[in-house]
Amino acid sequence: MRMTKKTRIIVAVALSALIMATIAMTSSFGSKEPATRRLPVNLNETLTNEVSDTAVLRGFDRQVKDYMTAWGLKGVSLSVMRNDSLLYSKGYGWADDKEPMEPSHILRMASVSKLITAVGIMILQERGQLTLKDQVFGPGGILDDSLYNAVIADTLYTKITVEDLLRHKGGFSKKGGDPMFSTRWIMMQNHWKEVPTKEQLTKVQLSRPLKFEPGTWQEYSNYGYLALSMVIEKLSGMSYEDFMQENVLIPAGCVSFKIAGNYYADKHPGEVRYYVQKDDEPAEEFNNSGRKVPRCYGGNNVTGLLGAGAWVGSTPELALLVASIDGKPEVPDIISKESVAAMTEYFDPDTYSLGWNDTKPTGEWTRTGTFAGTSALVKYFPDGECWVFISNTSTYKGPGLAKFTTELFEKLRASYSDKFPKRNLFYAE
Repeated sequence: MRMTKKTRIIVAVALSALIMATIAMTSSFGSKEPATRRLPVNLNETLTNEVSDTAVLRGFDRQVKDYMTAWGLKGVSLSVMRNDSLLYSKGYGWADDKEPMEPSHILRMASVSKLITAVGIMILQERGQLTLKDQVFGPGGILDDSLYNAVIADTLYTKITVEDLLRHKGGFSKKGGDPMFSTRWIMMQNHWKEVPTKEQLTKVQLSRPLKFEPGTWQEYSNYGYLALSMVIEKLSGMSYEDFMQENVLIPAGCVSFKIAGNYYADKHPGEVRYYVQKDDEPAEEFNNSGRKVPRCYGGNNVTGLLGAGAWVGSTPELALLVASIDGKPEVPDIISKESVAAMTEYFDPDTYSLGWNDTKPTGEWTRTGTFAGTSALVKYFPDGECWVFISNTSTYKGPGLAKFTTELFEKLRASYSDKFPKRNLFYAE
């Protein structure tokens, strides 16, 4: 009997709980001490602002609010983890016009989604369903399809590997527009009345020449991560969202992650409202309707980004995901030590890491995400502290805001890292 998506998710949650319980029991074997491992809680049900409302951190709160005022941020969610222990999680400002931000609110995380997609690829590799050196396009590739092969404009496409896509080394150019953010123009150029599917976007991309030989250089590519989403679908036989929820997110304890909608009316329960800077002009609706819309609600096809930028989730659950892929033992990892090492390996300043923007030899890892209505930053520091920040407001700085958010982190760490309560909010008390 074919299981529904809801049934599969329930089964996945139950299996995840069983695995965690087994780890909890086996961790105490051969020891006279009682097991300290506890089952993760549903963070979006247990965390409120009051949990992190501590008198010693009043100055911390003021600095965050001052930062929001300086950049015109309507709302912010901020979580801090150290050595796989969630120490702090709080919302600031407003989730919606009249609803205060709480740590349980879920937000678009833009390109932080790429980190999640990379974890899915590593899991497929661990299962023997692919290797990072596998060819993606053309005869013999993972996405070998006669309709795709017929439009390939450049034989270099057959050299693109899974790793090239992960590292933004596929050779794609933004000349002619990023296909993930040029929906309206692509519709006009092809005289299409309907929004193109990911398959149609792939044909558009394959009909363009590459900018450089795959693997020899890098240029940031959103399309590359859409292609990785399609690789996941092809090899798993499941939709991208279903595979990621059942094999990555739920096993990590991230139960609120979902693929975003494009409009306010499509928002998920617990999701925030998004805002753009005050001087941002309305945009042409991505579906070529001719209507003007707020850029964060219809300016781009957010849903269609899939693994390149479509996930929504809460900051404490995003911190839990990082704890599940960081190689530390306190929270069981969902990928092997070898996969953790591969994702965080440092080559040089000009080589993107797998899923992360960059990973330094010191042990500092960074993942950013930005588009209209969203600014996100995950910063993992060498001392094991991880800060996760997502706002529901974009600024004129765009991706450049991450630099200033990093400066805020550094300032707060210097004054308050030793003042966080010694606890782990990932687990029930």
